[in-house]
Amino acid sequence: MDTTWRLLQSGPGESEFNMAFDEALLESMPRLGKPVLRFYGWTEPAASFGYFQKYNDVESATLLRPLVRRPTGGGIVPHDADWTYSLTFPTGNDWYSLRAEASYRRVHEWIQAAFARLDVPTELAARVRKAAPGQCFAGYEKSDVLWRGKKIAGAAQRRTRAGLLIQGSVQPPPLPLAKIDWQQAVCDVAVLDFGAQWAEFDPDTWLRERAEALAREKYAQAAYNQKR
Repeated sequence: MDTTWRLLQSGPGESEFNMAFDEALLESMPRLGKPVLRFYGWTEPAASFGYFQKYNDVESATLLRPLVRRPTGGGIVPHDADWTYSLTFPTGNDWYSLRAEASYRRVHEWIQAAFARLDVPTELAARVRKAAPGQCFAGYEKSDVLWRGKKIAGAAQRRTRAGLLIQGSVQPPPLPLAKIDWQQAVCDVAVLDFGAQWAEFDPDTWLRERAEALAREKYAQAAYNQKR
């Protein structure tokens, strides 16, 4: 059985392109046929918010700008100092067949194990603790990653007929940690726990052009971001 997983280090991108590229990856799953782990950053401080959130509520809840609507659900996520990643899975992968709660827990067990490799003990939230409405990192959801009782990792998901997209954010604890070391730990855990064999991913012309089109025609448009 082919256990190849693809790894993409995108580097920093503009907010609309970051969201567009994740959606383009999801659309490409039937063609690519392999899971893709993407690490990326932000060219400027920004905040993303869930597909179903009301723009006026988001606008009043955070001072970060720009604001960009995600293709997934969830609350407001600050991207001023976080470690951002996405995972996309084709329908033939067992992640796709998991219920939402199970895939959410699995991805955070993965993140927890990566921190453990860096000698940072964390735990998964056993229950929900609500805080300000729509604020992703103010409280926590069940199975979020906690460090000393504070949420440091959350995610949002979307399943379509093309595949599964998970968008994740880590707000690293105030410890001497390097992002590159954490990213390597994430990859190492996938080898041990999922049998992943990593291959660097070079996006093809179709994927790049599709992401650019989505960024320009959808995620950069005020009409889209403010539609609710």
